[in-house]
Amino acid sequence: MKILMVCLGNICRSPLAEGILQNKADKAGLNWQVDSAGTDGYEIGCAPHKLSQKVAREHGIDISAQQCRQFKKEDILDYDKIYALDKGNYLDIKTISGDLWDAEKVNLLMNELYPGENIEVPDPWYGTEKNYHEVFAMIDKTCDAIIKRYAPTLKEVKQLNS
Repeated sequence: MKILMVCLGNICRSPLAEGILQNKADKAGLNWQVDSAGTDGYEIGCAPHKLSQKVAREHGIDISAQQCRQFKKEDILDYDKIYALDKGNYLDIKTISGDLWDAEKVNLLMNELYPGENIEVPDPWYGTEKNYHEVFAMIDKTCDAIIKRYAPTLKEVKQLNS
């Protein structure tokens, strides 16, 4: 499974989401590839925000090697699931995807935990470290729901291996 997390600059929220979900998938023994991108190109090539890195590190997750990149139209073809961190990012993904748009692949991240409620993950960019911890907690809980929903069950694995 290939999953893409998308926020505005790929500097705060989506790098955390990438790191958290990849860490959980690895611990669960899942062969998942998790990546992240931003709908804007403000920070291309930069490492995640220092507070995102710090909060992730405090939870045993190293996101320091990630590099910010911009969402591109072809991402809609390359990923099985694409999660927007807020409604503006969702609309930007739709616009950038153009004729490749696939509504079945794209959703707001928090809808995995609270279906249909369209809750946004707030951007902590202008906030304090406390805001980064709050964002981490929201994403962490939602990534647990993603693992539970999409991880193959033991029965499915046995069928695949038969």
